Amino acid sequence: MLKQPRLKYRPFVAVPLSDRTWPDQNIEHPPIWASSCLRDGNQSIFEPMNIEKKTLFFDMLKKIGFKEIEVGFPSSSSHEYDFIRKLIEEKRVPNDVNIGAVTPAIKPLIHKTVESLKGAKQAIVHLYIATSKQFRNKVFNQTKEEVLKTAVSSTKLIRNLTKAQPNTNWTLEFSPETFSQTEAVFARDVCNAVTKAWSPTAENKIILNLPATVEVCQPNQFADKIEWMSRNLVQRDSIVLSVHPHNDRGTAVAATEMALLAGAERVEGCLLGNGERTGNVDLVTLALNMYTQGIHPNLDFSRLEEIKALVETCTGILTHPRHPYAGDFVFTAFSGTHQAAIKKGMEAQKDSEPWDVPYLPLDPKDLGRTYDNIIRVNSQSGKGGISYLLKENLKPEMPRRLQIEFSNIVQPVAEEKGGEITAEQIWDIFKSEYIDDPSATLRYVSHKTYQIENGNPQGIELILKKEGQEIKLRGKGNGIIDATVNALNLPLGVHDYEQKSMGQGSRARAVSFLEMTVKGHAGTHFGVSLHEDTATSNILAIISGVNRAIKQGKVELGENFGSNCERGNNFHPSPERKFALS
Repeated sequence: MLKQPRLKYRPFVAVPLSDRTWPDQNIEHPPIWASSCLRDGNQSIFEPMNIEKKTLFFDMLKKIGFKEIEVGFPSSSSHEYDFIRKLIEEKRVPNDVNIGAVTPAIKPLIHKTVESLKGAKQAIVHLYIATSKQFRNKVFNQTKEEVLKTAVSSTKLIRNLTKAQPNTNWTLEFSPETFSQTEAVFARDVCNAVTKAWSPTAENKIILNLPATVEVCQPNQFADKIEWMSRNLVQRDSIVLSVHPHNDRGTAVAATEMALLAGAERVEGCLLGNGERTGNVDLVTLALNMYTQGIHPNLDFSRLEEIKALVETCTGILTHPRHPYAGDFVFTAFSGTHQAAIKKGMEAQKDSEPWDVPYLPLDPKDLGRTYDNIIRVNSQSGKGGISYLLKENLKPEMPRRLQIEFSNIVQPVAEEKGGEITAEQIWDIFKSEYIDDPSATLRYVSHKTYQIENGNPQGIELILKKEGQEIKLRGKGNGIIDATVNALNLPLGVHDYEQKSMGQGSRARAVSFLEMTVKGHAGTHFGVSLHEDTATSNILAIISGVNRAIKQGKVELGENFGSNCERGNNFHPSPERKFALS
């Protein structure tokens, strides 16, 4: 049983900010994006990336459009140091990309870090020192004054070391580590002291990075603290205010978006949320959230599947199938009601209009995805989903009553299978049921038509096979459908008929949907056919419907079925409806 939490845990102390302004703001442009995938992300995986993988990852980050990339922790290992040197010496860093390296506030490690960046066109030295009471008292046993003094002396050392390398455009980034757990006034004092020691200008700004090293408060409380800091920092016009959220509470994205409303201008994070413990904030989700609101993030995720695959290969961490935007199932509907809404929305969506499809916040094609997996069928699916997938093979839309009829055929199969049914499997079920039933009683062989004078204008001679034996039927009527039904001499009527084209040019085929009635039986059932010749397609649809009526026990073939006589007007079906090929 859980203990009473307030007896065991110390609640977060929020910043008093009664006149907060961030709730009234809107995100109107993207922040400065800084990838920490090769540093924070790499530190968090069981098997850190080797130089080859880090190089592949770095090249991908460039293609996506990142202009600030933290490439490592050079004082931690020769491997990290060598990778940074490789990037610089092999001239792999474009002139407009600013690479960064992180260092703790320890003198020899600062020397090593600045040395690793020698020769870069532009570089960020990322200095950090833990500032929270928890770390001061329990980890480092330091007073506030000692922490502040170390931060300032380390800043001055970096300033002196970088001045000795004037060919590089140097930027200092300072992080009061564990900012979210640090008293606001002390965090401000340390940041202000570092700013004064660095002496930034409006043209050459310092980056003050405020990390939620551990996410310990509500997103709105984090935003309050960011706004308070933004108001109380000296030389605010010479500062780029940055955030580095983690996801311990599962609200890193919300905290970051609110921090941007509160004055943050830069975001550090990782692709797909990799990072220590529960991860850094996910830059993919953040960027695409903006994209859905009409704000281009200035990052290119139009090939998200490739990006995801490379991240997974380099980190060994698989992406959850429900991960926002990148997950395999996030644009997939199994629910029947969802499928019906998506299907109708996709049909109504026009290229010239803003994207507005139910359940899909953006167009999957913008991310390099296809529409193939938008709708997938299992036992929870409905006629809309089945119809959508079948349309991928059949192309024309099925009549609504056929959708209902066929969904009742697929549903038991899905329930018995207990899993997903693919579009190919649905197509196979459809063909077996309507077009090419291996157990069909009647098989089409051939037909020929002829004109009848002084009477019905259409005659037909129809050759079928019944149990391997050929039979010849003759009929007449006011069209080929009426003549064929009369030739069969069965208690059948045509309730509705629709024919559409499938494909174009010489390869086009006619798809016939024929809804039939059976005398003495309630309701209707369908026959369906596919054929290059429109007349033959109509005949095959009738035979499909007859075979299905026989299979369902609605019709029996008597002993006289197939006697070679001409029939007509002995049974009157519902008026045949004519539809032009579409």
